[in-house]
Amino acid sequence: MSLDFQQVCEQVKKLGETAPARAQRLRALQEQASSLLADHAGNLDGLRDKVGRAATVSKNLRCAVPTGEPLNHAQPLPAAPAAATLIAADGSQINPDRQAETEYCLVNVGSILTHIGDTDAPATQIKSDLFYDPDIYTDNGLLTEAQVALIRDLRERQVLIQLAAGQPAPVLTLTDGPLELWSRDEAVLDSRKFDEYLEALSALQVMDSITAGYVDKPASALLVRLLEIALLDEGRMGDADKERPLRGVTDRGLLENILGPGERSAVFGIQSKTASKYKEGLALHFFYLNVSMKADAAWLVRVEIPAWVAQDAAMLDTLQAVLARQCQIAGTISYPYLLHRAHEIAVVTRDEKEQVERMIAQELLNNGVRPGRQSAKGRFKDTQRSRK
Repeated sequence: MSLDFQQVCEQVKKLGETAPARAQRLRALQEQASSLLADHAGNLDGLRDKVGRAATVSKNLRCAVPTGEPLNHAQPLPAAPAAATLIAADGSQINPDRQAETEYCLVNVGSILTHIGDTDAPATQIKSDLFYDPDIYTDNGLLTEAQVALIRDLRERQVLIQLAAGQPAPVLTLTDGPLELWSRDEAVLDSRKFDEYLEALSALQVMDSITAGYVDKPASALLVRLLEIALLDEGRMGDADKERPLRGVTDRGLLENILGPGERSAVFGIQSKTASKYKEGLALHFFYLNVSMKADAAWLVRVEIPAWVAQDAAMLDTLQAVLARQCQIAGTISYPYLLHRAHEIAVVTRDEKEQVERMIAQELLNNGVRPGRQSAKGRFKDTQRSRK
């Protein structure tokens, strides 16, 4: 037994006893946030100026930045395009493991391409990249999970570029997760791979593709943070990244009663420490989209887009219409069908991972090189797993 259920049971009981009070407090905060949203809905210039002043003294400030639409804007669902090219890519990764016999990492990207208005079956593709000595080492040791994730994100965009070339417009390219890459490891965002990532986004811009990152069930409070900045006294700008009077309220909770089925929110820019690395046409923006068609069961997602998409009304309409309808294909599960298929293609199972490791070990032996030894900790884990 790995849990003391008596201890957990006591804590769960306490959780339940305090839940009503927490729920009541959250409702009060949401009502306050809703009032602030209505009060500041049209104060776009004033809020932009205030965010700019706060950002100069609060370097870690992360919040929404108004663009040209009221804060409480709700854009109706546009008509679906009669024809469009849809491409989705998703990746999985195996990180270097110092406990294992062999040190390597693997990035696997699955992709799918289809055409609206075309009866042909979607085209699928897999790209698998194995990395080993010296490519898995940095000055500080093995590649970290964040560094492998950057390689995966780069590979996803490179696959999108390859597939989008020569396709009939409009071309929509979709990936799971945000476009903005962030890491506590500054070396990740100052690396050559990150520069290549930005170059890949620029290539998608040159191709005039409608590029987006899809974030399901977002927990972000970017818009809520903007409202907190609106509350901040001018003399306390240095506390902008610490003052959280609306803590607990999320953007989803704030907008669920505003966005009807298929509607999107206003488009916002992003103020953050890393967003400044995305220049001009790559400048990061986002909006929220209610992908549920049920009036009493909203499901909001965050869609991240670069400036070249955010500033083009026709691209925005196409993206909104396609995403809303993609989320209806699976029936009761509101998630883009193409992204689901790309994930299915990309995922690497445990059996496949073990097969790769056996292949590596055998190939080393065939060439007269003994594989490394698995750590004692790793052997213990394997022994416990085999007993289950």
